[in-house]
Amino acid sequence: MKSKIPTPAQEPFARKVISLWPALKGSLAQVRKPCIRPRCRACARGDNHPAYLLSFTKRGRRRCMYVPRRLVRLIKRAVKNGRRIEELLYQIGPALIRDHRKSRAAMKTSKESLTSTKSGTIKKNTKTES
Repeated sequence: MKSKIPTPAQEPFARKVISLWPALKGSLAQVRKPCIRPRCRACARGDNHPAYLLSFTKRGRRRCMYVPRRLVRLIKRAVKNGRRIEELLYQIGPALIRDHRKSRAAMKTSKESLTSTKSGTIKKNTKTES
């Protein structure tokens, strides 16, 4: 896949997204589960053991995946960054429409001020009031 060079208008968005790496969409939950040892005192008391699960959607179905304790900080940051990127995407939609409207309005006003003659030369419209 070719990587595209962002246009000047896209650069601020691209820099923000790159700065938010790693990112993922999902949620991290701490659960308490019994262990496999038959005589575990914590499980016998009902305390169980803390574990972390990453919950995400794959092909329209909810999935969960065990997260090792050493990755919990990284996954928490990735989930937080994913939410920030999602918020950026919600902001960029209306901004794109506003920019499009401005550019169309600018084109329309520039077309109105310039007209073509039969010989192909461009003539500037000037309104004179009498």
